[in-house]
Amino acid sequence: MSDIKKVVLAYSGGLDTSVIVRWLQDTYNCEVVTFTADIGQGEEVEPARAKAEALGVKEIYIEDLREEFVRDYVFPMFRANTVYEGEYLLGTSIARPLISRRLIEIANETGADAISHGATGKGNDQVRFELGAYALKPGVKVIAPWREWDLNSREKLMAYCDERNIPVEKKKGKSPYSMDANLLHISYEGINLEDPWAEAEEDMWRWSVAPENAPDKPTYIELTYEKGDIVAVDGQEMKPHEVLEHLNKVGGANGIGRIDIVENRYVGMKSRGCYETPGGTIMLRAHRAIESITLDREVAHLKDSIMPRYAEVIYNGYWWSPEREALQALIDNTQEYVNGTVRLKLYKGNVDVVGRKSDDSLFDEKIATFEEDQGAYDQKDAEGFIKLNALRLRIAASKGRKL
Repeated sequence: MSDIKKVVLAYSGGLDTSVIVRWLQDTYNCEVVTFTADIGQGEEVEPARAKAEALGVKEIYIEDLREEFVRDYVFPMFRANTVYEGEYLLGTSIARPLISRRLIEIANETGADAISHGATGKGNDQVRFELGAYALKPGVKVIAPWREWDLNSREKLMAYCDERNIPVEKKKGKSPYSMDANLLHISYEGINLEDPWAEAEEDMWRWSVAPENAPDKPTYIELTYEKGDIVAVDGQEMKPHEVLEHLNKVGGANGIGRIDIVENRYVGMKSRGCYETPGGTIMLRAHRAIESITLDREVAHLKDSIMPRYAEVIYNGYWWSPEREALQALIDNTQEYVNGTVRLKLYKGNVDVVGRKSDDSLFDEKIATFEEDQGAYDQKDAEGFIKLNALRLRIAASKGRKL
């Protein structure tokens, strides 16, 4: 007999996790607690309650975590200008540590013996969920059905539902794209996208219009920053999740935020996916713009040098790690004077910075001007600067060394 008496499951209410509820009950003869997080996926989460009840679940957690998600996870990540492999804004990755944390907290609250998730054995999410869980509760038992069962196709999952009278929606035709959505992005994988030569179908995209179909007139917006975080849009104060919701709408309407990439998964394989991140695309461009006038040069370059490492840490699932916390402390320290306003022009898929201002700006017009600077900068000083920096080059050249 299994020593697992109660399991907390990350539950969406869809086909996979509905099957998992019954599979856990049948396989482990255990009680299942479901946890459904609203992190802005754009679908009602409350229907998950009725689906869980129909499966005999007695303890059901459904929580609105949108504000916490953006405030405590998305915003800290964007302070670092985080991009994985030059393109991916980590929309799926950044949602996992929050879900892992709540799974562990609910397990502690309910006295559960284990947690479970619906991530497959091929992807990154299994790693992210479980690294987070082990970091927060070292002895926790994790059940990953996709690594145990043989229900490895939609047809087998549907047959399992029919055999056990599991209520799920049946969709005719080919399977839909494998999608993950939250307030930061939507990801698409599978079907024709498994061929990296095949162009994504236009009707796949959910949040954005094609750039060529975007309005012919640009949209201007102003973002106000305090310590590296957006606190107002066009002068109107907003909570973090409201900022992202607004930027998603205005960005999507202007054809912003679509990417099509092949990325390197942590588990070793390459994967082709398409992502829509309109609000995040705007945020990244604007944050770099406000930093351009408020950050010291060497601090800015140091941030840029550690950013790929920080991105890799988040992508691979190490949010709850000492290295992420150390990097975050450094990043947050740099944001003390990242205050001010950025003006952007959004037009047919493009995000152009057209203005930036700050009371903490290090841009000195008196020094930077091409006109008369009234002695603010002595150009003669440059001669010695250049000669000193050329000294090692001159010595090597005088010794006949070739470049």
